[in-house]
Amino acid sequence: MSRDEQSNNTMEPDIAPESNNSGLPLHQSGAGNTVVNANTQVHNTEYRSRPVTVAVDPVALVISECISVTSAMRKHARWAGSSVSSILGGNPNPVQLGPPSPLLRPGSKSSTTSFGGDGTQDFGVANRWGLRGKRGKSMQDNPLMAGFGRLRHELSSCKDIHAFDAPALLNPFLQVIQASSTSAPITILALKAIRKFLSYGFINPGSPRFPLAMQSLSTAITHCRFEASDSAQDEVVLLMILHLMEDMLSGPGGALLSDESVCEMMETGLTMCCQSRLSELLRRTAEAAMVRMCQIIFEHLKHLEVEAGDDLEALDNQTNGDMEGVKMVPSTNGNDVIASSDAPTNEPRESSSGSENTTHDADEKSARTSEESDDSVEIKPYSLPSMKELFRVLVDLLDPHDKQQGDTMRVMALRIIHVALEVAGPSIARHPALAVVAEDRLCRHLFQLVRSDNMAILQESLIVAGTLLETCRGVLKLQQELFLSYLIACLHPPVEIPREPNIDPSLYDGIPQRPSGVKPPPSQGGNSRASTPVPVKDRQKLGMEGGARKPDARQAMVESVGALTRMPSFLVELFVNYDSDANRGNLCEDMIGLLSRSALPDSATWSTTSVPPLCLDALLGYVQSIADRLDNQPVADGLPDREVLREERHRKKIIIKGASKFNENPKEGLGYLRESGIISDDPASAARFLRGTSRISKAVLGEFLSKRGNDEYLAAFLDLFDFSGKRVDEAVRLLLESFRLPGESPLIERIVTAFAKKYFASSGSDVVASEDAVFVLTYAIIMLNVDQHSPKLKGKKRMELADFARNLRGVNAKNDFPPEFLESTFEAIKNNEIILPDEHDNQHAFDYAWRELLLKTESAGPLVLCDTNIYDADMFATTWKPIVSTLSYVFMSATDDAVFSRIVTGFDQCAQIASRYGITDALDRIIRNLSYMTTLDADDLSNTSLNTEVKVSDDGDSVMVSELAVKLGRDFKAQLATLVLFRVVKGSEQVIRDGWRHIIRIWLKLFVNSLIPSFFNSDSGKLKLPKIPLHTPSQVIDRAAKTADTGLFSALSSYISSYAADDPPEPSAEEVESSLSTADCIKACDLESVFANISALPADSLVPLLEALLNELPDDESSTVPVITVKTDSLPSSPASASKPASRKPTYDPAVVYILEFATVLALRDNETVGLLGKSVAEALQMILRDSPQHHPILVSRAAFYQFSVLKASYDHDFVRAPVLLHAISSFPKETLAKTSQLVLQGLKLCIEQPGPLRSEIMTSPDFWVILRTLALNPNASPTVFEILEGGVSGTPSAIIADNYEAAISLLNEYATAAKVGAVVEQKGERRQRNARPAKKEASSDNAVVSRGVKAVTLISSMTARIPHLMKQSHLENSEAWSAYWLPIFQALTAQCTNPCREVRSLAFSSLQRSLLSPELTCSDHEEWTAIFGEVLFPLILRLLKPEVYSTDRDGMSETRVQAASLLCKTFLQYLVLLSKWDGMLDLWLKIIDIMDRLMNSGQGDSLEEAVPENLKNVLLFMSSSGYLVPPSKNPSQETLWVETWKRIDRFLPDLRAELALEEPEPEPEPQGKQPQAELPAEQQAEEKSNSREQVAAA
Repeated sequence: MSRDEQSNNTMEPDIAPESNNSGLPLHQSGAGNTVVNANTQVHNTEYRSRPVTVAVDPVALVISECISVTSAMRKHARWAGSSVSSILGGNPNPVQLGPPSPLLRPGSKSSTTSFGGDGTQDFGVANRWGLRGKRGKSMQDNPLMAGFGRLRHELSSCKDIHAFDAPALLNPFLQVIQASSTSAPITILALKAIRKFLSYGFINPGSPRFPLAMQSLSTAITHCRFEASDSAQDEVVLLMILHLMEDMLSGPGGALLSDESVCEMMETGLTMCCQSRLSELLRRTAEAAMVRMCQIIFEHLKHLEVEAGDDLEALDNQTNGDMEGVKMVPSTNGNDVIASSDAPTNEPRESSSGSENTTHDADEKSARTSEESDDSVEIKPYSLPSMKELFRVLVDLLDPHDKQQGDTMRVMALRIIHVALEVAGPSIARHPALAVVAEDRLCRHLFQLVRSDNMAILQESLIVAGTLLETCRGVLKLQQELFLSYLIACLHPPVEIPREPNIDPSLYDGIPQRPSGVKPPPSQGGNSRASTPVPVKDRQKLGMEGGARKPDARQAMVESVGALTRMPSFLVELFVNYDSDANRGNLCEDMIGLLSRSALPDSATWSTTSVPPLCLDALLGYVQSIADRLDNQPVADGLPDREVLREERHRKKIIIKGASKFNENPKEGLGYLRESGIISDDPASAARFLRGTSRISKAVLGEFLSKRGNDEYLAAFLDLFDFSGKRVDEAVRLLLESFRLPGESPLIERIVTAFAKKYFASSGSDVVASEDAVFVLTYAIIMLNVDQHSPKLKGKKRMELADFARNLRGVNAKNDFPPEFLESTFEAIKNNEIILPDEHDNQHAFDYAWRELLLKTESAGPLVLCDTNIYDADMFATTWKPIVSTLSYVFMSATDDAVFSRIVTGFDQCAQIASRYGITDALDRIIRNLSYMTTLDADDLSNTSLNTEVKVSDDGDSVMVSELAVKLGRDFKAQLATLVLFRVVKGSEQVIRDGWRHIIRIWLKLFVNSLIPSFFNSDSGKLKLPKIPLHTPSQVIDRAAKTADTGLFSALSSYISSYAADDPPEPSAEEVESSLSTADCIKACDLESVFANISALPADSLVPLLEALLNELPDDESSTVPVITVKTDSLPSSPASASKPASRKPTYDPAVVYILEFATVLALRDNETVGLLGKSVAEALQMILRDSPQHHPILVSRAAFYQFSVLKASYDHDFVRAPVLLHAISSFPKETLAKTSQLVLQGLKLCIEQPGPLRSEIMTSPDFWVILRTLALNPNASPTVFEILEGGVSGTPSAIIADNYEAAISLLNEYATAAKVGAVVEQKGERRQRNARPAKKEASSDNAVVSRGVKAVTLISSMTARIPHLMKQSHLENSEAWSAYWLPIFQALTAQCTNPCREVRSLAFSSLQRSLLSPELTCSDHEEWTAIFGEVLFPLILRLLKPEVYSTDRDGMSETRVQAASLLCKTFLQYLVLLSKWDGMLDLWLKIIDIMDRLMNSGQGDSLEEAVPENLKNVLLFMSSSGYLVPPSKNPSQETLWVETWKRIDRFLPDLRAELALEEPEPEPEPQGKQPQAELPAEQQAEEKSNSREQVAAA
């Protein structure tokens, strides 16, 4: 309640409720009720915030309390004869007969001193009502009763109780409380009245002299005296005093109490808590009151800080000056509960048996003491002095070596201190006056109490220590390290992790077996100095080692650790302040290791069953705290730089390793440290390191420094000490506490000699005269230390001072050392052993270690508080191994759903952290462990030969029942692990490295068992391939179509039939259900999102995925992959052949195809992935193609297509060389090439569909044409081959160049030749026509083969247009070029002119004719074109003359012969002019005549017999008219031609010569009856020759 609220404690008219005559409040009516209802909550709040008001007259209430107290007193014989003024309220003074005395101010000194010492008045006679004393004498009034009388008298004129003097109102009641003659019931009434006055606000901050009243009240209740009677009544008094003190501190006057008052009140409360003779209830109540008052007092500290603002130092300085007079000495083992200021604590209580006079005097003294107060005394409100004193007293109660304090007292003190720390821990740390107590005594006592076997002490100590570290850790850096190191040493299980049959040890290999800071036990060899043996129990209490604690103690410690780790920044601060400091231990790493190890179920065997879940909760809380900070903005202001800390941690690792090496081999250790840059070549650098680090073995250091050859290191080591102003024993102590003195005398002598030299030169002592004196004295001190403290001399006489002095007589430059010097040295060694703390485990060693810790506090600096996420990445990278291992182990061993839920969340958060910070190793380990837990990551593929497809619903839903699906469906833990695995993978794909290996193994198993498709996204569509074929299920069962009621007979018959057929039995309902569960699990994994994320990964993140994919390719497929029968059209299978173990046919593994296709899809995503991944994929594919006979055709065909796809995409990178790829494919066995033809050709089409260098390179490769030529014979591949060929020939620009011209013509010729199958259809049609059967005419072009043949002829003909261009590019001689380009076309067309298919033959013949008559044919000067007769036309006619050719189409071939004869003549006439200039014309002409002769005599029939003469006639006429064939008479030079021509023609056409009459006729007599024909003019003859030539050309 605030001071302002308390000041408004009067009942003002507008606030106090109206009252009627009966004192009851008046209720409002009418519309007012609505207002009251609407504001009920507001009025209720206001009512609770105001002080309690009374409905009676306050003055009357005070008078009633006075009467209650005095009435109770008058019932006591001691006050039975007292004046009744306290009841009547009149003036307690006798009636004055003289002049009235001046008015006295109530409560002033003069009003009190006006009475005689015995309470009588010097004048007048007592006027009394009633009782008389003994012998009729009036009884004089008692001071206690007189005080109430005066109060009554003063209240008679009081109108407002709030304006009444507060001390005067309390004074009579306080007298009663302090009077030792009162009984407990009277004291209770007085205390009750005072509580009422305070609660009703009669005494409030607005009352006159309110601070003085509060001070008087505090003094009175803390010096309360009363007669002991009934123990129950006595405890009621004490209980009311507790409540009154609590009310005072929490009330409006609490802040006005002085430091002395607060100390007295807290001292009173502590005394009550400590009195064992009081009831347990009262002690607990006193403790609760102390807790509440402590809360109020230390809450006030925060208000003082607010008032002081930034000037806290002034507040602390003021405190140091105000500590005088503030002293608390609680009685913790006496009989008095209330310690009076005027009596010793152990003074016996007053009892009712005391004399009346004694009681009267004591009451008078008490009254006088209460009333004597000076208004001029300024009361200063309490502040830091009382808080410091209270804190000091509470801490001193914890001293474990104070035998006067019991454990109960310590528990109480711990609880009160805990409240102070909870309320104002940070404020305590900010004020040196309080912080020094916490840093030193509180921590020292606490850290020893936590070794106690008393569970109450242990639990409270741990709670207080935890709260202390939580609130004040900023100034407790080294103390926190000591405390946590002890807890870790105590709690870390000393045994190895037990092996579980179903848990692979690799899952938990990251859990540490021991803390990193654990040192080996000190050597106890014979050469070591004698040390003080201490029992194991005492060693544990002293805290020098962990020891074996009881299970309950371990649980309490674990709870303490858990409370600390729940602070979000606690472990971060450990990491920054300790793990990143070369001189501190790895507390964060050790803490996580402890929690990880203790979270395993076996830790319950040496602790309690609550410890594993507690540790697991703390561990997961640590992970969650990091996860919660992932999205926070990084805060680095005022914090150490991360890079600096990284370097420091790296340096720390080197130092630890170097120190370890030094402890094994000093020279080797120093060399390593020197190479690592920790020390330099200077011995002083090494000395500084050896003294400054605590990781060096003191024994090894002593041996190293004392050895011969290390003098420079010893000198440098001694130079680090400052011996100035120190006695020899002090210097020796300082030196020998840094290393252990070796046991051999020469080694000791070497060290003592060096020490003596150093000390004498630097100490400045005027007592020691020489180095020799120092040497001898040092030896004497060492011997004295052994003599005084060696346990071997137990029971023997030890050295005295005189003996010590006698041993040193005359050694100080032949003089004695001063006696006082020797005495000081002797006493120092006798009372304080020179020890090496690391090797001693007693109280003395602990005190020394604690002093050393306090000395290092300043150099260690304050603890860096860092509530930030900038260190989370490094911290998690250091601590993830034990966390992941523990989560894995607990997951495998847990059975509780709550544990599974937390573990799943933990894995998820660990993955988020690792993914965000790029901690690849952590994410890979998580994936590895989860993969193992799924049971899917096995080295061998599960058997798929018995897979059965079961249709489970009418709408077509089916499930594949497989060994894997059934096994996974039955294992809930494996399903959960699968879900967690892919939940971890999703979103973390970019960080995963080695983990892909496990994920891919699982994908492969799921794929081959039909649980996932090939690909979820459209990336695989780039390849434009059908889905990867899987094995056909062994059987397909339609459960939906079966009736539900299948009896036993039906089931039995089904089983028998399947057994007889050697088929696997149908899966059971449970197996189907398990398979459905597996399918649901895989669906819930959301693999589609994973694949989508993979498709969007950066190229460099795909490298590990690709490597993992390719690493899964089997080295020897036939030996590692089980046989899978694929029932496809291209791969027939039979049970008999599949069951032959001796079969060496390559087996099909869909997983390998999946790997290659996935790798290809990844590589072909974009140009960047092609450049980064293409080479690896190409090499893997090429290996498959190179060993094609060892692989199944399905694999080979798809690998070929993938390789062509990679070739096209990576042509610029030269990962795949087209000639190499084509050669590999052309080298396939014919059977393999035939089975792989579809995809091989599809890949070829892909590469050559666009003009470019790739198309040119492929189509000029001989292997390309080998492949096409081989596959052209395959009916399935032939259409595609022709499509490729057609695209290459007719493309723009054409892919046909000089290098592939002949191959293309040859292949086209083969396609044209294949069209001969069309002759059958043609001839069938003719027969139907002859038989007059009405049937639909079937065009031969409808046949695809014929159609391709027709197109082939067309393409061959079209290529003549490119011949001139090709001839120019060829750079060949004219003759060679003509033969290379024209001749192949003529030969191909010639061949097709004998094709049995008329459509092809007709087209070929017309194409041949066009080609032969083309002007391009003879455009060159060379005469190679003349070969058209000998190599084209003549062979054509000769082939046509063959019976086997003629018989393929008798009707059609006759016509073709006629056309050939005509073509021969036309061609000859076309080039006659050119031929006439050729030397071989005669032979050619004669050959033509011979050919015509053969045609004439071929026996074909009328068509040739008519056609040959006509063609010859035209040729002869043309030759004659052109002047080539003329009689010798006209041109003697043509005689040979004339003679030979007719010589041959006359053989088969004897009449033709006469018919043409080309010779000039000899003059003969004209026959009679006929007129000689007139000779035509020359012009007309020329015109007829011209017409004849045109007719020939037209023909």
